[in-house]
Amino acid sequence: MKKFLSLLVFSLSVLTSFAQTEHNFSVAKSLDTFNSIYRQLDIFYVDSLEANKVIKVGIDAMLKELDPYTVYYPEEGMDELKMMTTGKYGGIGSIIHMRKDSTVIISEPYPDMPAAEVGLQVGDVLLKIDDTDLKGKNTSEVSEMLRGEPGTTFLLRIQRPGEKNTRDFKVTRRSIKKAAVPYIGLIDDAGYISLTEFTEGCAKEVRKSVINLKEKGAKSIILDLRNNGGGLLNEAIDMVNLFTPKNLKIVETKGKMVAANYSYTTQNDPLDLEIPLAILVDGSTASASEIVSGALQDLDRAVVVGTETFGKGLVQSSRELPYNGSLKLTTAKYYIPSGRCIQKIDYKKLRQDAETYRTTGKRPEKADSTKTIFHTAGGREVTEGSGIKPDVTVKHDSISPVVYYPLAVGPTIEALNTMATQSTLLVSLFNDDALTDWGTKYFQSHPNVPTVKDLTITDSDYADFKQMVKNSDFKYDRTSEKRLEELKKIAKLEGYYDDAKEEFEALEKKFAHNLDREMDRRKEDICRLMSQEVIKRYQGWQSGRCHQRR
Repeated sequence: MKKFLSLLVFSLSVLTSFAQTEHNFSVAKSLDTFNSIYRQLDIFYVDSLEANKVIKVGIDAMLKELDPYTVYYPEEGMDELKMMTTGKYGGIGSIIHMRKDSTVIISEPYPDMPAAEVGLQVGDVLLKIDDTDLKGKNTSEVSEMLRGEPGTTFLLRIQRPGEKNTRDFKVTRRSIKKAAVPYIGLIDDAGYISLTEFTEGCAKEVRKSVINLKEKGAKSIILDLRNNGGGLLNEAIDMVNLFTPKNLKIVETKGKMVAANYSYTTQNDPLDLEIPLAILVDGSTASASEIVSGALQDLDRAVVVGTETFGKGLVQSSRELPYNGSLKLTTAKYYIPSGRCIQKIDYKKLRQDAETYRTTGKRPEKADSTKTIFHTAGGREVTEGSGIKPDVTVKHDSISPVVYYPLAVGPTIEALNTMATQSTLLVSLFNDDALTDWGTKYFQSHPNVPTVKDLTITDSDYADFKQMVKNSDFKYDRTSEKRLEELKKIAKLEGYYDDAKEEFEALEKKFAHNLDREMDRRKEDICRLMSQEVIKRYQGWQSGRCHQRR
């Protein structure tokens, strides 16, 4: 028996060694082929190649085959990675946006930051930075020029809507730190905290906020993680630690490398183990936000309220690359206290079934019947592979993540995708110049609006905006029209169209484009978008839920 086991172990080791050798050969062969192809292109291709751009395209295409979170950052892109992890960057503190006419405008200057302090306003068209003309430059190029070392100064020339002459502003760059906690307040005796991202120090900000609210009489805490796409894992652990005991295992990570396997426990004495706690979540609550909401749910420490979260159970880390670049790559999956992993999409299966996804749009996810059941500390059933399912489901209005989410300057990709499934009209209006132009017109004709409560979008305001949209070159793809065209093509391909031609023509008449009708049907939602556009133009509002974000 011992000889048999020894032989079996030896055989397995030989097979493993052979498989590894095959793998190494495959890697070397592929890299050699790639290098050879580029050398041939560089020598013989009819036009000269820009090595940085061509290789970057190849790298991006390779990483795209893995998952959306594995990204290459060359040296010139390291500021973006730093901003994602720290929330800091050197710049003027403003969002910029490109209009249809290819000009770049100020979309939102953050309060108490250089752009706002020198007097830049929403809608200002950026014309020149020092001696560089910005005509023809995209937002990425302009953004790169606006950023720089804190303390450096440049001259910015702008064109303000409604004015004939240009204006020049001397702007000094500063270290810009995004506020992770842009708003706190009391709702009766419940303390409300909005947390937008998990950057360095955000757990300390939440701690201060809880103490502040308790001093003001808060008897319970509402932590709003809607639209929060996550961030740093250690900040999520510290956040959970505010409400749970010391030395408690919160997250376990498991990856291919031994170094990726790690258990994260709470390290500090808790802030409050008793105060009732509710966590607000939605489909854009992801990653570190899901660790916080899922861990507090697993430990039966909080009630999770809202809709099912995004379902990101993957962990990323950064690896240094030659020439000051970096690779952010997925290295592990994480498991919260009950033992479940909430990763929803199987990216390996997605790669294997890529054609099915392209044709059906359906991503490979586990069926509910096949999901493993886990249990919270109190014995309640929870499942893997589906994001965090709320204890209390409360569906939001169609665009509430965009216009009612406190301090949101705009929706996340997930929020936009959600909005797009409900109304392509709303998405198109949100991104259209007409909304910006109307907001500028409103702001210029209403210089003083004391509080948020005084802001009302009247029927006259709405009629004015609707007319502005109709007068502009506003277009949007209507989902119903696209689906009907697809159905017609299939019917013609399968030979059914001629028999159903009258029915198709009748449907086309029913689906005829009528912007007036469609805007009136969505009037309430559109008025919310209009309110959001106005809100971001008034600096220093100190009431309601409309403080500026950063």
